[in-house]
This record gives sequence, structure tokens and C-alpha cells, in this order.
Amino acid sequence: NKLGRLVALKVLPWQFVVEGDRLARFQREARALSALNHPNLVTIYEVGEAKGLHFIAMELVEGKTLASLRDKLSLKELLPIVAQVAEALGAAHQSGIIHRDVKPDNVMVRPDGYAKVLDFGLVKLTEVKAAPGVRARAQLGVAMGTLGYVSPEQASGEAVGQRTDNWSAGRVLF
Repeated sequence: NKLGRLVALKVLPWQFVVEGDRLARFQREARALSALNHPNLVTIYEVGEAKGLHFIAMELVEGKTLASLRDKLSLKELLPIVAQVAEALGAAHQSGIIHRDVKPDNVMVRPDGYAKVLDFGLVKLTEVKAAPGVRARAQLGVAMGTLGYVSPEQASGEAVGQRTDNWSAGRVLF
């Protein structure tokens, strides 16, 4: 309200707040994303709590998801979008952040063709370059992500890294 800006809100449902792991993951996502600054990554404005609801206020990206454009784009139109996704993931990887849920639903395409990667809800932080104040956690043996876009090592619950996002971006292109 203070800035007169429209935002997108991601709200953690109240029933998940009692699950400490869900709240910790939500807060980890907000901290990790707020440490990033790249034109193809959604921008975080605020993380907070109001009346018991935990939220992330972020840039409102006008456009359509890549999933909704799936059958409407030619390969010539799709390639620059996937290149932007790859650039965004590269920036995240350089900051020690692995997305782990790259899929067409998590890519918004603005009317001008500019792409934004969204939803770092399954973010994994590498030990080396984790964002300040954010601790990396390993959960081996737990498969997370969206079937059809997860890498083989992710699907089997093994340790994941940058290659996991690269695999998923390749699946998006495919």
C-alpha cells in the first residue's frame, strides 16, 4: 500500500504453520530468493506475517505461464524463453541456489516475451554459497519435484545439484 504497487502474494496455509518443516522451508525460500537479483527471476519485496498468515510479497508478473502457452509457441518462439530460463537458473546457481521444481507452470512469459522464473518452494541451498542467514539442509532419500520434470537423481531421492535444474529446463524445452 505504501508504494502503491500491485504485488503477488504467496501465502502459507495456516494448517502448514504448525508443521515446523513447512514453515522453515517457506522462510528459506523467501530468504534465498531475496538474495537474488536477476531480470529473469521474480523479485521478492517482503516476507512477513499478518494475523497468523505467513506470506511472501513479490513482483506481480503480468502474462501467461509457459504451460498455458505450450501448444501456441513455435520452436523459434520457445528457444529465447528457455534461454532466459537458463540464464535465470545460472544466476541462482552462482548464488548457491538450486530450484528443484523447474517446469512450465513456474515460468511466466510477459506479453513482450520476457520470461520470469517463479516459485522456489523446493529451493535447495548448496553448502558453499548459501545466502547469508540461510542454512542448507540435506534430505537424502526424499524425492521432491514434479513428475515429468525431475532429474533421475532427484526422482530417486539422491543428492542434487545444478544438473538437476539443467535436466528440468531441458524437459521444459522438450
